[in-house]
Amino acid sequence: MKKFLLLVAVVCCFFAVASFATEGGGGAYPNGAEDFMAGAVPPPGFYYINYMVGYFSDTFRDSRGKSSVPGFKLTVIGNVSRLIYVTDKKILGGNWAMHMLVPLVNVDVKTPAGDDSKFGLGDIFIDPCIVSWHSKNLHSAAGVEIIIPTGAYDKKDIANVGRNYWTIEPVFAFTYLSDSGWEISGKFMYDINFENDATDYKSGQEFHCDYTIGKRINSRWTAGIGGYWYIQTTDDKQNGIKVGDGNKGNVFAIGPQIKYDSGKLSFILKYQKEISVENKPEGSKVWLKIVAPL
Repeated sequence: MKKFLLLVAVVCCFFAVASFATEGGGGAYPNGAEDFMAGAVPPPGFYYINYMVGYFSDTFRDSRGKSSVPGFKLTVIGNVSRLIYVTDKKILGGNWAMHMLVPLVNVDVKTPAGDDSKFGLGDIFIDPCIVSWHSKNLHSAAGVEIIIPTGAYDKKDIANVGRNYWTIEPVFAFTYLSDSGWEISGKFMYDINFENDATDYKSGQEFHCDYTIGKRINSRWTAGIGGYWYIQTTDDKQNGIKVGDGNKGNVFAIGPQIKYDSGKLSFILKYQKEISVENKPEGSKVWLKIVAPL
């Protein structure tokens, strides 16, 4: 593939644990999913991306950044299948595409309240209208994700593979490629969460972005650093009342990443370490991503 696909991507709902920073301490999108060529959409056709990710945490931070849950441990292993169809139609001068993401998730969590483990289908993502624009050095794409609460959820459980509420997520992504092989890519998202009707809990709105700075080494290899920044912009509420001090989450992550392009398949391997964490688990992620035309 001459144009490597990784556009406006969203992956899956991963975990629910103790009630901190958005309900369960997590969000609908696993931050850091996108990297190289985040804003570049390929030519018309069908494409497949497989995301494999492991998230490992043994610390839960409070609003002051202090460890707040003794004995806490969280391990999440996810595999996500993403199908993309790029049409030959135009909208607003850009190419029209659509996609769907189907996650399978395994969650293991330990807290003072007990241990729990779950495996199953997570929350499915769809976007029927992704629009992308291209020029010599700049690529960009925009869309609105709809995150459907298809994953199993029980308010009595410590671990869940679904979040039991809908999320609407506007997305914008770009990639700038210099003539000398340098790349800057970013994907910006804003999550508007609906209420969980099983708990009457409404998680606050969230801004988050994935970023990459990389350099093409040769026709096969590209290396760089990347990660994500997440900040919760509005308070959590339950029964219409603010929860505590609002339980707003914050996290920044950074790490190395590398891409290999075989000509037909692309492989991306990356590691991300979380720092500056508030009201969320603090841990690290390891990703392997495979991109292929169908």
